[in-house]
Amino acid sequence: MIREIVKIDEEKCNGCGLCVPSCAEGAIKIVNGKAKLIADNLCDGLGACLGDCPEGAITIERREAEEFDEVAVEEHLNKEGKPAPAGHGPAAHAPAHGGGCPSARVMNIDRQPAPAAAEEAGTRQSQLRQWPVQMHLVPPTAPFLRDADLLLAADCAPFAYADFHKDFLAGKALLIGCPKLDDGQAYLEKLTAMLRGNNIKRLTVVHMEVPCCSGLIAIARQAIAACGKDVPLETIRIGIQGDVK
Repeated sequence: MIREIVKIDEEKCNGCGLCVPSCAEGAIKIVNGKAKLIADNLCDGLGACLGDCPEGAITIERREAEEFDEVAVEEHLNKEGKPAPAGHGPAAHAPAHGGGCPSARVMNIDRQPAPAAAEEAGTRQSQLRQWPVQMHLVPPTAPFLRDADLLLAADCAPFAYADFHKDFLAGKALLIGCPKLDDGQAYLEKLTAMLRGNNIKRLTVVHMEVPCCSGLIAIARQAIAACGKDVPLETIRIGIQGDVK
């Protein structure tokens, strides 16, 4: 079948091994000093390993590959003496919700109402200064990108972090996207064009703590490398509980 799957550039790989623990399926190993995808059917193609590669050696490509197999993942991890990720295995063969990725794990968050005295009086003003915000819809020539302090945020981040506008968005141009559900290659090409065609002062990436969301960091790093400019990059990780990690 034709699907998205991890691609490792051995010339860029320095064998640091940071990608290995980030792959919950155990699909990557260090072999002869280089990271290797050991089997196509163990890779879900979500790219949780992308953001952990300091050399930008890991990307997602679309090619002919064996279908991702959750049963094979469980058997492989059992042989390695590692627990299977939540959502993997025969019991998880209900309609797929992300191939066992932690971003799709259903949970309740025990949140107590804030004391009345802690609530701010009145309505807080939005810090959004442009439209649209979805990366697919923002043209690289948008006037609000010129000389901008650019914020690239995961779709979920503004909902998880209560003070997103005040702490992160104020004074910035905003792009939002999801590296798991959207076309990461299209994001990379669009962001590269934005960085190349505008005098971006700084790029800040606000992403969620779930592994697949680190794909935004990889996209940002690759876009900076491809645009030919030295754009400062800052990354901020938001926990599912709404805290800054």
